[in-house]
Amino acid sequence: MTAVLAPRALDRCRTSVLPAMRAAVARLDPASRRVTGYHLGWTEADGTPREGSAGKAVRPALALLSAELAGAPAEVGVPGAVAVELVHNFSLLHDDVMDGDTERRHRRTVWSLWGEPCAILAGDALLALAAEVLLESGSPRAGTAARELMVATRELIRGQVADLSFETRTSVGLDECMAMADGKTGALLGISTCIGAELAGAPPAVVDALRDSGRHLGAAFQLVDDLLGIWGDPATTGKPVLSDLRARKKSLPVTYVLGRGGAPGRALADWYATAPGPAGDAEEDLRRAAALVEDGGGRAWAAAEADEYLRRAEAALDRVALPPGPHAELTELGRFLIRRTS
Repeated sequence: MTAVLAPRALDRCRTSVLPAMRAAVARLDPASRRVTGYHLGWTEADGTPREGSAGKAVRPALALLSAELAGAPAEVGVPGAVAVELVHNFSLLHDDVMDGDTERRHRRTVWSLWGEPCAILAGDALLALAAEVLLESGSPRAGTAARELMVATRELIRGQVADLSFETRTSVGLDECMAMADGKTGALLGISTCIGAELAGAPPAVVDALRDSGRHLGAAFQLVDDLLGIWGDPATTGKPVLSDLRARKKSLPVTYVLGRGGAPGRALADWYATAPGPAGDAEEDLRRAAALVEDGGGRAWAAAEADEYLRRAEAALDRVALPPGPHAELTELGRFLIRRTS
């Protein structure tokens, strides 16, 4: 069922949300519109149109499903779907600048082509556009939905601030790392999973249950993302092999091992304390660090925790009565995301 339902949710989202996304981006000034079209995978760097789009459309799919879970047509959730995708891409444009990443989804990043100021301003434009789209939705709850999206964005930024601070700290607690992930990933998935229901006028209990489910799903999603950041296949992730270790990120599996101590934890801490050479880390050293994370239990722990947070996400849905079809589709989409390879 997972192999059928999840792609259907994502494909339906692309079909119904993409035209609205294009209409929203068309409002931007020409320079911002050009780099945004490239970032979203609609064009080449020279503006030539290309087939398809970048990204998995996870957050818009959740927004459409949440409208259906409130008993409304999926179309009611389209403004929310567009808004959360715009905020997501605002964060990606800024993340690439902060992390110095020159490649995303097998393509050059915006800042690496047009410079940091261009990427920052394009991201800012998308954030403003997200609020604009929501406030024009015509829903009596548009103001509430916009406020909730901005709260989630503030939480996302809180998580990013914490993530950046970890890079210069020698010690990071696992609880701190989980709180960072809750902001950086959980907040936006939480609002994505309830914003359609909010626009549809769902009761507070339903909106709250959906938001809680999405935040738990966000924790699971981040745990899987951190696993892929070490052991993912570059051909599918679009990132260099062992990318999180290459960047010395204190991801969740790494933080778990560092906090446990023992021989793998101490050896990993020693490696993190050494600066890469002028040419960066040797492949052999990166693979040795990955082995230390695995030997210290980080890989198994993160996989088990992802399953546990998925269970919590599903349990949150059971707190309220929901239409069975969309409920099943959301459950299967969550399972599909946690089993992903990119």
